[in-house]
Amino acid sequence: MKPRASRAKRPPSSAPQVRRTPAASFPVVGIGASAGGLEAVTSLLKSLPAETGMGFVLVQHLDPAHESALTTLLSRTTRMTVLEAQDGLLVQPDHVYVIPPNKKMGIEQRTLRLLPRGNGGALHTPVDYFFRALAADQGGQSIGIVLSGTGSDGTLGLEEIKAAGGITFVQDEASAKYVGMPSNAGASGCADYILPPDQMAAELIRVGHHPHLIPEQKAEKDGLLPMEGDDFKQICALLRAHSGVDFTHYKPATLRRRISRRMVLQKLDTLKEYAACLRSSPAEVEALFQDILICVTGFFRDAKMFDLLKKKIFPKILKNRQDDAPIRLWVAGCSTGEEAYSLVIALVEFLEKVGVRCPVQLFGTDINESVVSRARTGLYPERIKDDLSAERLRKHFTKVDGGYRINKVIRDQCMFARQNLVEDPPFSHMDLITCRNVLIYFDAALQKKVFPVFHYALKPHGCLVLGTAESIGGFADLFAITDSKFRIYEKKFTHSRNSRVLARFSAVQSKAGSLPQGLGRNLVEPVLGDIRKQADAVVLSQFAPAGVVVNASMEILQFRGRTGPFLENNPGEASLNLLKMARQGLAVELRSLIAKATKQKRHAEKSDIQVRYEGRMLTVNVKVIPLLMPNFSELFFLVLFEEVSAVSVPASRKSQPLRSTVVQRELEQLRDELDATKLSLQNIIEEQDASNEELRAANEEILSSNEELQSTNEEMETATEELQSTNEELVTLNDELQTRNVELQELSDDMGNLFSSVDIPILMLSNDLCIRRYTPRAVKVLNLIAADVGRPISDFKIKLNLPNLQDLILLVLETLNVKELEVQDFDGRWYSLRIRPYRTADNRINGVVLTLQDIDAMKCTLAQVEAARSYAEAIVATVREPLLILDGDLRVKTANQSFYSLFRTTPSSTQGRFIYDVGDRAWDIPQLRELLEKILPEKSTFQDFRIQHDFPGIGRKTMLLNARRLAPEPGQPPQILLALEDVTANPDPP
Repeated sequence: MKPRASRAKRPPSSAPQVRRTPAASFPVVGIGASAGGLEAVTSLLKSLPAETGMGFVLVQHLDPAHESALTTLLSRTTRMTVLEAQDGLLVQPDHVYVIPPNKKMGIEQRTLRLLPRGNGGALHTPVDYFFRALAADQGGQSIGIVLSGTGSDGTLGLEEIKAAGGITFVQDEASAKYVGMPSNAGASGCADYILPPDQMAAELIRVGHHPHLIPEQKAEKDGLLPMEGDDFKQICALLRAHSGVDFTHYKPATLRRRISRRMVLQKLDTLKEYAACLRSSPAEVEALFQDILICVTGFFRDAKMFDLLKKKIFPKILKNRQDDAPIRLWVAGCSTGEEAYSLVIALVEFLEKVGVRCPVQLFGTDINESVVSRARTGLYPERIKDDLSAERLRKHFTKVDGGYRINKVIRDQCMFARQNLVEDPPFSHMDLITCRNVLIYFDAALQKKVFPVFHYALKPHGCLVLGTAESIGGFADLFAITDSKFRIYEKKFTHSRNSRVLARFSAVQSKAGSLPQGLGRNLVEPVLGDIRKQADAVVLSQFAPAGVVVNASMEILQFRGRTGPFLENNPGEASLNLLKMARQGLAVELRSLIAKATKQKRHAEKSDIQVRYEGRMLTVNVKVIPLLMPNFSELFFLVLFEEVSAVSVPASRKSQPLRSTVVQRELEQLRDELDATKLSLQNIIEEQDASNEELRAANEEILSSNEELQSTNEEMETATEELQSTNEELVTLNDELQTRNVELQELSDDMGNLFSSVDIPILMLSNDLCIRRYTPRAVKVLNLIAADVGRPISDFKIKLNLPNLQDLILLVLETLNVKELEVQDFDGRWYSLRIRPYRTADNRINGVVLTLQDIDAMKCTLAQVEAARSYAEAIVATVREPLLILDGDLRVKTANQSFYSLFRTTPSSTQGRFIYDVGDRAWDIPQLRELLEKILPEKSTFQDFRIQHDFPGIGRKTMLLNARRLAPEPGQPPQILLALEDVTANPDPP
């Protein structure tokens, strides 16, 4: 079945006008959206031209039970071809592919792959799934866009696209109908651009046509990113000056990809322009630093690897553990801490299963201080629910606003710190080290330094875990394979490598001068390369004879050529001492020549030395050449051996002339050896005399030092007493601090429970108007998330119809007066907003506190009461019978218009007066007074009380009076309603 296609404003038979570039040379844009996404996608596609040179794939949250009309709707908004995705469909430029309902979609070799959505309990996150597949398939040619929607789908996928070198876009919250997805993606820090959809289009076109996103264009402009020129060196120097990290030996492909990505974002085409940009912008240097170190991590990545640790590695660690010793773990390159916490959780689960209780110490290190700080907080977004089982989430995490926080039991077993694996000293006595997906970015030179560090840090039989794309390479002498699939290795025993690690980190102490005596050959490793270069130059000038390089202690540092005829290993303890390895006949001569070269500071040589080798006598010429290294006081020697001839030892003595010749030669050899021995003995005597003088001087210094040490010892004893006293004070202080900590913890718990229990939105701001704390109720009312803590209140839009909120807050801070007013949110709900200064215990003003009291019900009630009052007043005003309202003192509170018209009076002469004084005291009737005074106390009434009186201005009238008690409003005094009826025309009662 062919995929459904929709086109707009073009004949059905015409093919889309695709840009004439190779099929593999265009970026693929993944678009993720949910609720409110149709409006955003429509706005984006409307702003894009028909020929963009990019392929678009839309992943929209759809109802799995209904067909989607999304393809038809979008085809009306764009001139690009809109297709519903089909399995195996090849993505083409200038096409839009829409995910069908009840499917999840991936991409492989630019071909769409559809899979069933699944009915499991796991959260459905199709945007993350596609973005991850897009990052893995397209790498730096992938572009991710997150538009309007609820939840956090798409955030993890954007992080992987950014890590792969792609570009990321997020819709700004102001233009999003639903801000859940854009807000979470923006808060994660993975967004390169935060824009409205219509403004995204122009930036998307520019990014999509940048030469660094198209391999063919990069090949044509290979001079844009030369990794060997001065510009690249300047970039590395700027990074090193800014962060202290030398990226010179990082993989060139990684640096090229990260630098290229930043050049795209900065709208620059050449490395020279970008180097100039870095020189003028420290912020861009920091951004590049963060981009190079970007990583994608999660809880229990490669879950089978953690299962293997529980089954195979942890039991071995427990078996080799000494009593009361902690289990020590090191996560090198811990990023934001997910793997470190996962490792501790897995170990704790294993220990609980086997019923063993022992301390656990985990050290998490990373070169990026920002991710280390996030690891220390232990706060993670709600999306970690996808990586953790419900049991682990319940047991090891606490639900907080906007996410989950690692429990204190796990957190207390972890320590996080910034560390440079290459330059900073390592930890030691580790049972397990994990360093996954870090070494793939190092070249061979850096790996050569790191693996010995790991070997040194591990205990005997300790294990090293690497990423699946990493291996130990040429360090099989340090590690044995435990599991090849998950790259787990066990430490082998060796001595020399650990000594070199110690020497390398000890060399920092002797940079200003010579190396300390007694460190031997292991501490000359940092300059051995220069020694070799100078030795090579000398050997080449002498036609490359066999030889060795030794130090002043005659310890061999390097073998050059075939030295077997002159040197051999002796039985017993292994040694690289030149004199111990010299064959018979050479040791005395070598000692004499080296002493001579040391004394004269120039080369010394001797010819025709007889050496026994495999039953033959070799004639050898020996030359000793001193090697002086700049800025290094220790003396090194190049010892060269040159074979002249070989003479066989005679098997019989039948020939007398031959016997004489041999005897003569032996005598000459004995004389030479005797001369050499005398010279050597003389040198030894001179050295002994010099040593004796030095020992005498040293003895005097020791005596003087002994007196000083005795004085120092007395001072130390006094200092010890003072320290004991100080220690007692510290113990007391520590007890007080522990008590204070308990009180603070209880107070913190009380505050946490109070905030959780109070169903009132409360927001606390600092003096610079940054959010300090808020109650759970404020999350919904004020549209806050956990990441908003520390952000200025001006950075986001609060859901209150109060544009001058910031001015009111500043006014409260200035006047220190409480401000209270009634406000409405965007949904029309009423709140009483109260702004008051935040006062500390010492009465300092340290911000403001905003409280919102929900008065919507009260406002509705008041409106109803006011409406009822208006209704009653309208009835009273329109009836034709005169009416009077009297208060408890029988004063006229109000009267209707009929009363004023009938008795020809005015409100000013009536209201507030006693009823008996109204109308020329016509109402001053004892019986009427008695009736009126009984109404309120006895809640009585009276009807048809007849009076006759000459009223001013209207003459004699006969009136019937009716009165009753009015039910009062809450908090109001009772009143009396008095109704009058003019019966003058019918004066007699019926």
